Amino acid sequence: MDEWKFEDPKNLAVISTGKIFRGVGWIAYASNDADDESWQFYGDEAEVDHDDLILVGLFEVVELDNTVAQLADLPLGWHARRDTKSSPWRRSKKPPEPPEMELS
Repeated sequence: MDEWKFEDPKNLAVISTGKIFRGVGWIAYASNDADDESWQFYGDEAEVDHDDLILVGLFEVVELDNTVAQLADLPLGWHARRDTKSSPWRRSKKPPEPPEMELS
């Protein structure tokens, strides 16, 4: 692998799915969240199976799919999508999250 392009350390824990790491899926969505400065990498499924979420090192994601290195400069609060594994990444700013409702 080429020079490390991310400002984050290689061993930063990021969220992904077991499906992707079992080779059943591919990374279609990446997010660099502003609220906690975390990275998330998901497949092309309509809904993420929360029972399949895993923590892996950022390096492992880049090693699995080196096109993720193209997102090293993705700003906090942005995400990127692509339609196929070979499609270019399309970047956009994430809309603000609605405020949490307080339960009385």
